[in-house]
Amino acid sequence: MARTRPDLTLPSLSGRLAVVTGASDGVGLGLATRLAAAGAEVLMPVRNRRKGEAAIAQIRKTQPQAVLGLRDLDLSSLESVAALAAGLNQEGRPIHLLINNAGVMTPPDRQTTADGFELQFGSNHLGHFALVAGLMPLLRAGHARVTSQTSVAAQRGRINWDDLNWERLYHGQRSYGQSKIAFGLFGLELHRRSQAQGWGITSNIAHPGIAPTNLLKARPEIGRPQATFGGRMIQALSERGLLVGTIDSAGLPALMAAVGPESNGGRMYGPRGLGHLSGAPAEQKLYRPLRSETEAARIWEVSEQLAGVSFPSVSKAGL
Repeated sequence: MARTRPDLTLPSLSGRLAVVTGASDGVGLGLATRLAAAGAEVLMPVRNRRKGEAAIAQIRKTQPQAVLGLRDLDLSSLESVAALAAGLNQEGRPIHLLINNAGVMTPPDRQTTADGFELQFGSNHLGHFALVAGLMPLLRAGHARVTSQTSVAAQRGRINWDDLNWERLYHGQRSYGQSKIAFGLFGLELHRRSQAQGWGITSNIAHPGIAPTNLLKARPEIGRPQATFGGRMIQALSERGLLVGTIDSAGLPALMAAVGPESNGGRMYGPRGLGHLSGAPAEQKLYRPLRSETEAARIWEVSEQLAGVSFPSVSKAGL
C-alpha cells in the first residue's frame, strides 16, 4: 500500500521576510521551498556558498517566482554569527519568520567550535542563541514567529551542568541530546520572556521525528567518512514507508509551529505517528527534560555568559 503523505496548507506569506538556517539541503531546503512557494522572501544563511547556490537553483526549478537570498553563516563561529546579525541589522528589514533549523549530529570524536565549545553544544544551541540575540531588533520590528528545531533525542537525558563542553568524557549521542535539550529550553524560555518583557515575539519549538536527513550521512568534515549504520537503516525504512518519515514530512512540524494559525507560542510540535517518529504534524506534550522553567532560566543565563551576548530588558510599560 502506498504511503499516505501528510501535508500542511500554508497561508499566504506575501510581504513576509523569512530566515531559515541550514537551508542548503535536507529539511531546511524543504522549509525554504515551502515558505517561498507561499510567497515569503526567504534568506538562506549558509556555511557553504556553493551548496547554497545549488539549493536556490533547485528551489527555482519548481518555484521560478521565488524571492531568495544567500547570506554567510557558520554557526560554529560566534564571530560569523555576529557578522550576519550586524549585516542584517544594517539592512534594517523586519524579520517575520525565523526557523533555527541547522544542526550537526554525533561527531565520532569530540570536536570544538572556533570559540572552543564542544561542537554540538556550540553550533546547535549557542550559535543559534547568539543569532537570536543579535537579530532581536529585527525580530521585534517584525513581531516575528521564531521556531527552534529540537529532536526526539531531547526526550531523555539531561544538561551536563558539571561539564557542558564534554571535556572529561565525550559521548556523541549524549552531547547531541544535551544540545537539543538546551535549545528546546531556550525556545520555550524565549516565549516566556517575550511575554514578560513585551518583546512581541512568538516562539515555539518543533522536532522532525526521524527521517533520512543528512545528519547521519557521510560528513568527512566532522570525522564521519561514510553514513552511519543507523542512517542507512533510516533511509531504507523511509523508502519503504515504514515507521520513519520523509524529508518532506519531517519539515511539517516546523512549518506548523512557524505559520499555523493556532500556534500561539510556548508549544512543541512534531509528527503524530507511532512514537512521534513520522506522520502528520501536531502539537505534542513537552518532553520531560524540557518542562523545567528553572532549568530553562539557568541555560539562558549561562548561554548569555558563554556566548557573550545579552537580550533586552524592556517592560511592557516601557513600550
